[in-house]
Amino acid sequence: MRFEMILAEKTLGELVAENPSRSRLFEKLGLDYCCGGKRTLGHACEAKQLFLDEVVSQLQSEVDPSTVEENPAELPLPALSDHIEATHHTYLKQELPRISGLLAKVVKAHGRTHPFLIELQQAYEPFRDELEQHMFKEEQVLFPWIRQIDSVPVAEQRPALSGPISVMEAEHESAGEALEAFRYLTDSYQAPEDACGTFRALYDALATLERDMHQHVHLENNVLFPRALAR
Repeated sequence: MRFEMILAEKTLGELVAENPSRSRLFEKLGLDYCCGGKRTLGHACEAKQLFLDEVVSQLQSEVDPSTVEENPAELPLPALSDHIEATHHTYLKQELPRISGLLAKVVKAHGRTHPFLIELQQAYEPFRDELEQHMFKEEQVLFPWIRQIDSVPVAEQRPALSGPISVMEAEHESAGEALEAFRYLTDSYQAPEDACGTFRALYDALATLERDMHQHVHLENNVLFPRALAR
């Protein structure tokens, strides 16, 4: 019971930062550990009408300490910035245009019989544009500052970082809302019976995009940004 209460009082972001493998269970249960990562496990379970003791039991049984993956949250700030760029930004720069292409083909072939696809495209393209601008700002302004934070006087660090970080977090919220819209429009990525191979490839790509974005935003909102502001 004491262990259960300890976990209940930790935030979702803290729990995943301690062990990234926990993200798999949170994804399965619909617990938002990225933009919603500041909520405690107890409050998150209550909001989702989940039994806390069952979730804690699953956390213990599904995560094998001997197979815990390398944890990016343990990297120094410059290396963590590099990891986010090399892993998540590189993925997005490759995948966002590919999804646009898949979506255009599927809308052309199936938009008349599945009009929700047009709405999906109208939601996706602004999301892509905003995310590409978001990454540019991080790579050109925020991450370079974080990489040289140890050489900046402490008195100058928080004022220089707090504004850009607030903007990035607000844009993460906007991206999260778009991802929720994609999931709603696609019935949680369940392809229709008449879906062709390209249609199914689109849904698979969007589902993978959602998982990557959750990991990406978690590392920034719950690890990189708080640690940078705490210096």
